[in-house]
Amino acid sequence: MTVPHVFDPDEIERRSFEIVTGLLDGHKYDAVNLPVIKRCIHTSADFDYAENLYFSPHVLENFKALFKNGCTLVTDTQMAKAGIDRRRAATFGIQIECYIADEDVAADAKKRGVTRAMAAVEKAMGLSGPVVFAVGNAPTALIRLYDAICGGYEPSGIIAVPVGFVNVTESKEMIIKTPVPCIVARGRKGGSTIAAAICNAILREICAVDG
Repeated sequence: MTVPHVFDPDEIERRSFEIVTGLLDGHKYDAVNLPVIKRCIHTSADFDYAENLYFSPHVLENFKALFKNGCTLVTDTQMAKAGIDRRRAATFGIQIECYIADEDVAADAKKRGVTRAMAAVEKAMGLSGPVVFAVGNAPTALIRLYDAICGGYEPSGIIAVPVGFVNVTESKEMIIKTPVPCIVARGRKGGSTIAAAICNAILREICAVDG
């Protein structure tokens, strides 16, 4: 028997979310957070995100307000930057920045013997206006952010979802301890695609409300 194929991208996405929703049926989640959970699962096909995503109190309300007012999103990889829906972001005047490949960042990191992700965070700290960090690869970026927060720096929000084995779980828990609004993928899982997925889930939510 030949299984019919689906080629329409909108229909593929619709069916995918139907499957995700069906498999989550019977589990209780905060309705406000559910769109982010579903999009992370849709992106990764990994249902662990139904349990390992941490949301600080009222974080999505905070993030939606920040996005609607045109904050700056700073990613730690070009991959995460490329994965964020630029059309929707542009609707709200959101700037998307990634400094990891900048020559001055590379030179500074080499001179001081730190990671480029740490130097890139320091460069981003010079931005004016509300800044949300979306970190999907570099736990050292989170460590530098934590130290800066302890020193008085106040980012508007942090999406902390790096993947890996060294410094990963510890750096995420450090961010949870701060007063900064955050979404964190606890444990070793995450990645640039998850960071972008969370940003896109928030963008879709505010676009749906605004029509």
